[in-house]
Amino acid sequence: MHVLFLSDNFPPETNAPATRLHEHARRWVRAGHRVSVVTCAPNFPEGRVHAGYRNRWLSRETIDGVEVIRVKTFISSNSGFLLRTLDFLSFMVMGFLGGLLVRKPDVVVATSPQFFAAVGGWALSVVRRRPFVFELRDLWPASIAAVGAMRRSFLLRSLERLELFLYRRAKAIVAVTRAFRRDLLERGIDGDKIAVVTNGVDLERYAPRERDEATAHEFGVEGKFVVGYLGTHGLAHALENVLHAADRLRGLPEVHFLFVGSGAAKPALVSEAERLGLENVSFHDPVAKERMPELWSLCDTVLVHLKDTPVFETVIPSKIFEAMGMGRPVLLAGPEGEAAAILRETDAGLWVPAEDPEFLARAVRELARNPELRERHAAASRAAAPTYSRDVLAERMLEVLEWAAGERHELPRSASEAHRPETRREIAA
Repeated sequence: MHVLFLSDNFPPETNAPATRLHEHARRWVRAGHRVSVVTCAPNFPEGRVHAGYRNRWLSRETIDGVEVIRVKTFISSNSGFLLRTLDFLSFMVMGFLGGLLVRKPDVVVATSPQFFAAVGGWALSVVRRRPFVFELRDLWPASIAAVGAMRRSFLLRSLERLELFLYRRAKAIVAVTRAFRRDLLERGIDGDKIAVVTNGVDLERYAPRERDEATAHEFGVEGKFVVGYLGTHGLAHALENVLHAADRLRGLPEVHFLFVGSGAAKPALVSEAERLGLENVSFHDPVAKERMPELWSLCDTVLVHLKDTPVFETVIPSKIFEAMGMGRPVLLAGPEGEAAAILRETDAGLWVPAEDPEFLARAVRELARNPELRERHAAASRAAAPTYSRDVLAERMLEVLEWAAGERHELPRSASEAHRPETRREIAA
């Protein structure tokens, strides 16, 4: 089978959409399938083209057996609604045109949260007369309204109508959470074409290991209890609350908050940390994907932090699964939703309410002072990782694509749709 995939993120970018697609696609290639990815010059999140690349009208390369076609787009940083929208629209058009150059695809797939990529994918499927599969990674435009980037308006309602149009026109929808599936069912979308394939972890790359002392020295965290936030510093993460938690923990000099990554909110966070005079916080630029296991090895607990809004009850941040692969306890601060349910089910860490610095500080204090608790959550985290292996998830999504392309009689049901038993809410006290 030949899979044509539209995504404006792909390696060497290291964000969740790029990682998920790359880790799935190279497994599909190993299984004997052909995968073509139409994307743009790598530039996320700073809006600067990565070294070794140019924003050219057309370029081709092969990455791990995956044919990669890069098209020219308007590039902006990951901030500013208008410029980001122009960025998205330019990829919608150019991704569509680039997809016309791919010979004989069997199925066309496009991914969100870059919502307009899905529009380009649907249009391409119509022209190429191939089935369209929508990989639903975010409930856009609801998520941009949730972070305050757009108010209720005629434009927002128009985008919601376009969103529902795409769901209805898709031959299959691959949702990354059960909550996304429920949302679509409540809005009248046919459940018989919706499969759930969660995010996961590449266990070939992420596995338990001892702390890398050279890296600890490089990042200035030798001998520290490290609370690691590794990823995008965006409007959706409300990270100013982490700084206020760090402010409450000045009396524990062994605790250090390590931020690695970039994003729209980072400059303000750095300024706020300087204003508060926080010596237990440090900020660092993103590192190459190959170095991520070194950074995970520094974390005594992995921090996942989300803004307090109902939309984020439906999301499962991918760093939870990478923490599981590394056997690290997770500290989740966010709305009580699907991600919190996974932690309760697996016992892989602690959940605390969103945007509550006092609760967060108490949870960090508890983990720092209680090695038995940390080891319990670490062991549970390691045990949970195989459930979310990319090997399993890539095969599951491939089955969906085969069904959409007419190579299977029935849409396979994801095990992640199965009912999870409710367990006691765990709030660090």
